[in-house]
Amino acid sequence: MQVKVWDPLVRIFHWGLAASFALAWITADEWNALHHWAGYAAGGLIAFRLIWGLIGSRYARFSQFIRRPSVVMAYLKDIITGRENRYIGHNPAGAAMIVALIIGMIGCALTGWMYTTDAFWGVDWVEETHEFLANALLALVLVHIGGVLLASLRHHENLVRAMINGRKRVAGSDDIS
Repeated sequence: MQVKVWDPLVRIFHWGLAASFALAWITADEWNALHHWAGYAAGGLIAFRLIWGLIGSRYARFSQFIRRPSVVMAYLKDIITGRENRYIGHNPAGAAMIVALIIGMIGCALTGWMYTTDAFWGVDWVEETHEFLANALLALVLVHIGGVLLASLRHHENLVRAMINGRKRVAGSDDIS
């Protein structure tokens, strides 16, 4: 038995952001026009997600999954000991990653756009900040993928498939919905 968790707009956002970031990463310093458009797409997707996080479906809303830092730290400790709960929506570590990725992507898109303006063209700190944020985002993405794989193995469900079809296994008695 399965339950619908992530709506189509969350899934389109997720894969669209992954594709636009990958495209921007690949085209950096090579194909400026494509790099810029990929960055604009990422920025637009982030703007959408911020709105959808306030008005979207249950599991899309920030109020449903963002937790206090103490809850995130307790969850990370539970991962280390193998006692973490299964969440139907995003778990506390995943939620913290979403926040980090959104903030990093906002900074990266903003500094990328700034670098295209007359006021900031050629300004070293803007270019360096943009490059730092892009590298930090790549590191976060790799940690995110590792977390998805770990949670998939620990909870015996394919989270990649769930982000494609929007469905997860129904909550058990020990799961958090």
